[in-house]
Parts: sequence; structure tokens; C-alpha cells
Amino acid sequence: MPYKPIENYGIVGDMHSVALVGMDGSIDWLCFPHFDSPSVFAAILDDEKGGRFQIFPASGDFTCKQLYWPDTNVLITRFFSQNGVGEVTDYMPVGAPENGHGYHQLIRRVKVVRGEVTFRMECFPAFDYAREEHETEISDEGACFRSPRLNLGLTASVPLEQQGSGVAAEITLQEEQTAMFVLQEIEAGAGCGVSLSEQEEEELLRQTVEYWRRWLSQCTYTGRWRERVYRSALALKLLTFEPTGAIVAAPTCSLPESLGGERNWDYRYTWIRDAAFTLYGLLRIGFTEEAAQFMGWLESRCQHSNPDGSLQLMYGIDGRSDLTEETLDHLDGYRGSRPVRIGNGAYDQLQLDIYGELMDAVYLYNKHGDPISYDLWTRLRVLINWVCDNWQQKDEGIWEIRGGQRHFVYSKLMCWVAIDRGLRLASKRSFPADRDRWLKVRDEIYEEIMDKGWSAERKAFVQSYGDDTLDASNLIMPLVFFLSANDPRMLGTLDATNRSPKDGGLVSNSLVYRYDVEKSPDGLEGEEGTFNLCSFWLVEALTRAGRVDEAQLIFEQMLGYSNHLGLYAEEIGPGGEALGNFPRPLRT
Repeated sequence: MPYKPIENYGIVGDMHSVALVGMDGSIDWLCFPHFDSPSVFAAILDDEKGGRFQIFPASGDFTCKQLYWPDTNVLITRFFSQNGVGEVTDYMPVGAPENGHGYHQLIRRVKVVRGEVTFRMECFPAFDYAREEHETEISDEGACFRSPRLNLGLTASVPLEQQGSGVAAEITLQEEQTAMFVLQEIEAGAGCGVSLSEQEEEELLRQTVEYWRRWLSQCTYTGRWRERVYRSALALKLLTFEPTGAIVAAPTCSLPESLGGERNWDYRYTWIRDAAFTLYGLLRIGFTEEAAQFMGWLESRCQHSNPDGSLQLMYGIDGRSDLTEETLDHLDGYRGSRPVRIGNGAYDQLQLDIYGELMDAVYLYNKHGDPISYDLWTRLRVLINWVCDNWQQKDEGIWEIRGGQRHFVYSKLMCWVAIDRGLRLASKRSFPADRDRWLKVRDEIYEEIMDKGWSAERKAFVQSYGDDTLDASNLIMPLVFFLSANDPRMLGTLDATNRSPKDGGLVSNSLVYRYDVEKSPDGLEGEEGTFNLCSFWLVEALTRAGRVDEAQLIFEQMLGYSNHLGLYAEEIGPGGEALGNFPRPLRT
């Protein structure tokens, strides 16, 4: 099958970028050296032109499994054949000094653990989303791939042969024998890179394993689902960009929300909303260092805010504000899902909700992390005043619709949260603030939501003023303490949402749709799957309402929809398949 299911991938990374490794041993996605750099391997978006780096048994008669080295982001792909058992260990070194054996390397160790296995290695880069041609050179150390803007070296412990613009090798290994391939950036005119001895590679692996285990030891969660929480935490950590503290929404772009459809977006940027949700999840289980790094990134964004004091809803991981969207018409897209997009045209939308998620994250960091500085407070105060001036505007909302602005209830709710958290911070820290005005506006928003956001006919809060369409984002109301979980209006919203779509609800056998695309046009063609984050919001809303048994059943069912490594894509399709960018880890 030319394209693997999205759920058939694991990831490795170094907090600069990640690689998607398929169960067949093929790396089908890698942007280098950073998350939002142009791709080097992109077979997941075009099986013929995208480029890949594959290691697999030469005999086609084999089965495979994937697993992580316990409590790490070191991935093992194991192959079973009649003649023996072999495995490929993939990782990107972390926790090592940058002395030529440090960051920005992808290491693939091949080993036979029983019997004899012949492996085939094929490495065919396709630089700049397969738009740039490159030259390939073979040397005693391996191969060099030179393109106009990036040069990569592949050092190998076995001889390579050139095949067109790529290289290949066949290796027959006996029990306990190993081979090694290291992909790394090289300077123009330099050799193929720094070769590693087996001892040096073993030391790098040891340091990487120790780094991940030492980091994970900070986790304070000790409950029933510890392994799931650990895996989510490790995946979330991989999505942080170490140089700046930014957090990417996902490391991939243009994986479709519906096969063959146009809902294909680039998520390799930092959404203030998504980063705040991620921060909340990490803080709840004891990881404060990442929160501190993100606070630094956030303070820098506030220093370079728009002239009126507002922020964009998303930025590049380096803080850049221009994320102009373009389509790559030369790529076929995952299983023909076009267009393939890079950049994101929603970056200049008005999404009022981001200030609520942001202030909630700051409030929690001040409570569970370190006290925020006065300088940061002065910048946050500008944001809250901006919310007071602008909360009555229409916007594109949390789901970034492209069908025109509306008065979204969730957007108003999060404006309330922004001001409420500002008031709490000002009170707790005795910060100077325009308390009288903030209190007045906070109460105005509350009463307007109750008046215009509530449908007496549906007995539920609706998506936007003047309609009767449900929206799963309203499930977050008790989570942000807007309403008690047992308030009659919240219970009504919960019951209305927790019905099947044929009965007017949004829940299909525990899986939650964001909204009904037929009743609420969003300016895009086609359908989409159920949204995993919304399913976990439902679990938490039910739990807070005291319906614990029902919540636990849905939670257990949701765990069954993760992939073999405990990872989730953004959505789940009608056949239970993963859809959308991958991974988007469990964050509740």
C-alpha cells in the first residue's frame, strides 16, 4: 500500500524537529533542522516525489511491531521473519554536548537479535518539499546530499551505492551484529559528517535514554493511567522548541481532516491557544520548566505586539509574525488529499478567545510555577484592557472558520476568562489594575452570554448568537469556572451535546464532533472526523458533573482509539482511522 495509515507512525525528536517513522521502518516525514524548515523527507504527502529514508528486511515475508524504549522517546521497530528477528532503533540525540556528536542528528541503529536477517536501506532525500534538486556524492564514510540551501551527510558503517539521486545498501547481519546510519547537517564543501564508532554511538544512546528518564522523573502523576500520561508528556515535550520555548501545535502539515478533502492545514507553528492548553497539561503533572520557557517566549511576543496592543493568534517558533499560506501543487497530498498547504492563512484572523486561554495559563503558572514579574504584568494589563475594548467584536472563533465572522459564544466566554484571571492575579499579587472597569466588563460579558448565548428551545448554549447550532467548545465552561458543572444550564448543554448526531447532538459512540458542518457552514467543502480534544473535554465535563462511571467508560473507549504507541492524530474518521496532523497528544 503506497500510503500507510496515519496511525501507523511513531515519532522521534530532539526539541528542534521530529521524524515520523512508519511501522515498516520508513521515515516519511522530516523537516530539518527545525519543525517549520522545508521537508527533507515527505513521502507521507507524496509517495513518489516526497522522499523517504527506509530500512527494512530485504525479504518481503515479515511482520513488524513498534515500541518505545521504556520512559523515553527512543523508538524501536522490530521485524520478525522466518530466518530471524531484527530491529531498527531510531533516535535524535538529546542531553549531549554540541561537540559534533550532539544535536541535529538522526541515528538509525540496525541490529539482529536472533538468527540472520538481510536488511535493505534506501535514502532518497527530496529537499524543500521536493522542489529543489540536489547532488549526491559517495565517499568511504557514506554519502553527501548537497542542495542550494541545505547539505546533509549520511555516514554509514557499511558501503553505500548510488541510485539516481539517492543511495542504497544491503546488509546481512548475524545475531548480535549491528550496522549504523547517521544523518546530519554538513557545511558546504565539507565531507559527509562526523562518523561515530560503535562505542560513541552507545554513549550517545545512553545519554539520550538518561535525559528522557531524568526529565520524566519530574512527573507528579501516580494514578491508574500512568503509562498513558507518561507517553503524552513525552510527546508534548517533543513538540517544544528548545531555543525559544515555543510549542508547536503538531509537527506535520497538510495531513487531511477528511480523505480527498481540502481541510489540510500546516500546524508547525505556535498557536497561543494550543500552547496554553499544553502548558496547562504539563503544569498539572509537575513540569514547570517548560512553562517558564514558554513564559519567556510569551513575554517576547508581548514586547512586539500589534500597535493597538493585541496579539496574533499564532506565530512562528522563532517569533516571526508572517505565516503566509501557499499551496504546493506539485505534491499529490496524502492519498490524494489536496491542496497541500504550507504556511497558515489564519494567522491574521481575529480570534478573541486566545486571551482567555493565555491568561488562564499565566494564572496557573503564577500559582503552580513561579510568580510572574511586574514587567510581564504591565504587558498583560495592556492585553486585558484591549479585551475590554474589543470583546463585542465578531471574530472567526476557535475553529478558524473561513466563512465570515460571527459572535461566537466560546470567544465571549474566553474574553470573560481573560478579565477574570486578570482580576484574580491583580488581587493575589496586589498588582495595579483598573479593577472597577474590569469588574464591570466581566459582568457585562457574563450576562450577555447568558442572554444571547443560551437557547431556551435547545436548553443549551449554542455556537454563536442567533443560531441554534451546538458547539463542543462550550463543554469547557465548567473547566474554566464560568459555571458550576451542576448548574441547570450546564447540565442541559451537556445532555444536548451528548446525544448522537441523528438526535441533534455531537457525540457518536463516545466520539465528539466539534460542530455540525451541515448546519454551521464554515466556508470549506467536505466533512471532517470527530475531534479528539473535544472527546476529552466531554470526559472532564461529565466527571465534574458527578457522572464518573459514564466519563470513565468514554475515557477508556477513547484510549482504545490511540495508535499502537499511545499517540493520537487530531481527529478520528468514520472507520476509526486517524485523520489530521499527527501527533496531537492527549492533554487533559
